[in-house]
Amino acid sequence: MKSYNVAILGATGAVGQQMLQCLAEQDFPVNNLKLLASARSAGKIAQFKGEDVVIEEARDEAFDGVDIVLGAAENDIAKRFVPVAREKGAVTVDNSSAYRLDPDVPLIIPEVNPEDIAKHNGIIANPNCATIIGLVAVNPLHKLGGIKRMVVSTYQAASGAGVGGLRELEAQMARISAGEKVEDPKAFAYQLACNLIPQIGGFDEVGYTSEEMKMQNEGRKIMHLPDLRVNCTCVRVPVMRSHSESITLEFDRAVSVQAAREALAAAPGVKLVDDPAAQLYPMPFDTTDQDLIYVGRIRDDISAGEGQHGLTLWCCGDQIRKGAATNAVQIAKMLAE
Repeated sequence: MKSYNVAILGATGAVGQQMLQCLAEQDFPVNNLKLLASARSAGKIAQFKGEDVVIEEARDEAFDGVDIVLGAAENDIAKRFVPVAREKGAVTVDNSSAYRLDPDVPLIIPEVNPEDIAKHNGIIANPNCATIIGLVAVNPLHKLGGIKRMVVSTYQAASGAGVGGLRELEAQMARISAGEKVEDPKAFAYQLACNLIPQIGGFDEVGYTSEEMKMQNEGRKIMHLPDLRVNCTCVRVPVMRSHSESITLEFDRAVSVQAAREALAAAPGVKLVDDPAAQLYPMPFDTTDQDLIYVGRIRDDISAGEGQHGLTLWCCGDQIRKGAATNAVQIAKMLAE
């Protein structure tokens, strides 16, 4: 197989570090690897397959000769450097939200719409973490019944706020265990330890947050369902890694619980964990640091009216891995193949 010159933009963050690990785990054919970050990180050393790699400052010339860029930086950094990478002939798989809704940029979940990769013009967008986790779980059911509407509540871990969020929750838990007062939070609007925060992102004029609208806006694009209706509530929870989601689906056609279980058991990227009698169901503790989306608690929607068809399910997945880094590396492997 041909080997590729690969760069990770934002290599020192939680997602960038995970991308580095995923490249090694998936045995991606890397010829030369560049790790790009801010000037303050330049000169530090990272490890890739037992070899030292010196972190470089992200500059225009750093993208010379690069074939594939994995973007793990914030929107402003992505907007600054992704066009540069494209001009220099690289294809960027970008994890920021900067290009997700651009009509000229494919938004990809490999288990859902891999055929859209071929439409790229030098940029491929990685969806929001909660969107990836939710759509991997529901797409097999869409194939059975045709999804019309989704009612979703997400329970999102501290990892969604990056390394700063993880460190802040750890510090808060330590202070509470020591009987000390929690200091003023920085990564979150309020103390997260022993608490829930029903806001991720800013509010719009009708009271929904930017995070909540991603499930509908991105879901419509990925699933090619321009009329998909989604009502979403996103909550930050005191969990280190792995997001959880409660999803109620309304279908065009009836889908039985048994048919849903069979479809999910056979679906790529999914692990069916659904045995209520044995108290087996997905939990973030079990889904952390692996790449499958666990799905369970599958049941009929007892609120559905006459003539309506609905199911409810619960799913969990690692936000840093499948919700970000793993999905991006999977896309890059499809580009390479």
